Amino acid sequence: MNIRPIKTEADYRETLREIETLMSAEAGTEAGDRLDVLATLVEAYERTHFPMDLPDAVEAIKFRMEQQGLTVDDLVPAIGRKNRVYEVLARRRPLTVRMIQALNKRFNIPAESLINQRVSPRAA
Repeated sequence: MNIRPIKTEADYRETLREIETLMSAEAGTEAGDRLDVLATLVEAYERTHFPMDLPDAVEAIKFRMEQQGLTVDDLVPAIGRKNRVYEVLARRRPLTVRMIQALNKRFNIPAESLINQRVSPRAA
């Protein structure tokens, strides 16, 4: 198995092309092992060259609401009264530590995303 590190954009594109040809490889075969190694190299390259930012708190909450079919009423136990939920969703009120903990525990929203808050300039 002749595998090289991905150092350039050309190496990256070439590796992606090879991965595409190996997509039907069965696990445990030489081709399957090659696919695993190449995918790991691509993942490492992408993590370094194409980092993804975490969503901000409101985006994470709205995503979870959509994903689980939640309503504003469902957020009341974690955030507080209904008007407070609307203020948070409109970015007029930042989340408190208690809210972050409750949203993380109750709805399994990553704390890293909940900490990443953007408050509208009007609220600041």
